[in-house]
Amino acid sequence: MRKIFVAFLAVLLMQFHSPSAFAANLIARISLSSQTMTVSQNGFVRYRWKVSTARKGYVTPQGSWSAKWLSRNHRSRKYDNAPMPYAVFFNGGYAVHATFDLKRLGRPASHGCIRLHPENAAEFFSLASQYGLKNTKIVVTR
Repeated sequence: MRKIFVAFLAVLLMQFHSPSAFAANLIARISLSSQTMTVSQNGFVRYRWKVSTARKGYVTPQGSWSAKWLSRNHRSRKYDNAPMPYAVFFNGGYAVHATFDLKRLGRPASHGCIRLHPENAAEFFSLASQYGLKNTKIVVTR
């Protein structure tokens, strides 16, 4: 009987100490129609920010991705070395990153990336770093 109890306790404790039990889920939901990004941590909305996505003639892809890589001081090779600070890349060259063109936040203005206020981009970058790329999801919807 004692062996069964010890085995039961071991199984119970393994559930609480497994890495997946503590894995954080960070989800950034970008709405192209409202030009907003809602950041949820473990199911709770933490932030709602204005963004700028693709302007006419360009596309911000719709779908769901895990974050792929981070670059704190990235520069665009495609667009004249344009600054892309606090970049969280999610689909090829597409990223969530800071912009200094603050007056255009809340309406389409980019070549396809998701632009944020620098303070918000720094916060999202920090969260993605903290929780890990595989636990960070970017979801873009109309």
